[in-house]
Amino acid sequence: MSRPIRYSFGADEHLFAEVSESMSLEAFFKGMAVTRAVERLKLDGVLDVCLANASFQIRFDPDRIAPQALLEAVQGAEAEAVAERTLQTRIIEIPVLYNDPWTHETLMRFRDRHQDPSATDLEYAARINGLADVDAFIAAHSGAPWFVSMVGFVAGLPFMFQMVERERQLQVPKYLRPRTDTPKLTLGHGGCFGCIYSVRGAGGYQMFGVTPAPIYDPQQSLAYLKDHMVFFRPGDIVQFKPMDRAAYDQAVADVEAGHFDLRIRPVEFSLDAFLADPVGYPVSLQEVLA
Repeated sequence: MSRPIRYSFGADEHLFAEVSESMSLEAFFKGMAVTRAVERLKLDGVLDVCLANASFQIRFDPDRIAPQALLEAVQGAEAEAVAERTLQTRIIEIPVLYNDPWTHETLMRFRDRHQDPSATDLEYAARINGLADVDAFIAAHSGAPWFVSMVGFVAGLPFMFQMVERERQLQVPKYLRPRTDTPKLTLGHGGCFGCIYSVRGAGGYQMFGVTPAPIYDPQQSLAYLKDHMVFFRPGDIVQFKPMDRAAYDQAVADVEAGHFDLRIRPVEFSLDAFLADPVGYPVSLQEVLA
């Protein structure tokens, strides 16, 4: 992480910053340190600061702050920012019905857009990752926690990558051509990134299952959404938990009744501890949910 951040302007109202050419936890933590430093400056004319996987973007009002003045202020914040190595965050257990009927029906409608029309998304993902079968893939997918590095694309959609060694990362390409339909709350996967589709709509990620847990709700009808209609935020840690159809149906009924809740625990994440022990440290995070 020795190279300086690369800056460029997007039209008249955006400053884009590329922290790194590839995603890593080090890049995320550096971006987080700089964006927090920028926010502390409380610059007049800065409207939004949005942190992403290995970059960030600032929206500003050029009538209130000149682009060059903003750039110099951000570069100054970068020079003074000390990349944080720990993060006070939360670990969240997300129940998942893998291999569900709704994503199955959808993926079958779009086989002509897939790399392997003869296989389901889970079957294809298992095969190209060298796993014995779908069950083995699900075990790998839910076996280690995931780190949320950005939220976007559509309202409330979290992008996340699994906290395992690079050689164990599950990698699956996106569809050859995007679908025009994806069920709400689908677990998707493209490249090495996972996501949860917060709303129904178009998409190109492989589909592995659905969660009953709403993650975006303008009505904020559930307890864990009372603080904000968008549930996830960068730095969250997610642990997927497989569930069967009966448990899924009960959870959906609980959502509709307004008393569904998620298991959420506060946790301190240490970047150095993870880098030193990428196998054992995630297990210690999982134990917080026990």
